[in-house]
Amino acid sequence: MALGWVQASLKQCLGFKPFPATLNVRPKSAEDRGVWRRARHELIALPLPPLDGGFCSARIYRIDILPPASQASEKIDGAVLLPEVKDYPNDKIEIVAPMRLKDHLGISDGDPLTLEFLN
Repeated sequence: MALGWVQASLKQCLGFKPFPATLNVRPKSAEDRGVWRRARHELIALPLPPLDGGFCSARIYRIDILPPASQASEKIDGAVLLPEVKDYPNDKIEIVAPMRLKDHLGISDGDPLTLEFLN
């Protein structure tokens, strides 16, 4: 994420400059795992090809990030970045957003987070 070409490509695809690190989450329930599986297989992803043959390609899924119920703030534009590498964990979700989500939302490791996949 801190690589200049990744930042530039994500900004071009998403319309915002992403914070230079991802927030990694994992679905907790079987229902959440099913939603993530369907998103990966049924939604149209934006491609993120590697630059000049370096590193791996990835798929980008547009999302809205909903703030915790205790906050009255609006949805946050974001995306899920899915690297196309062998043996990448099926339950790992890497979220990019224009800010550090933990700070902005006041969340800690293990707190629930609601994502809406857009298509």
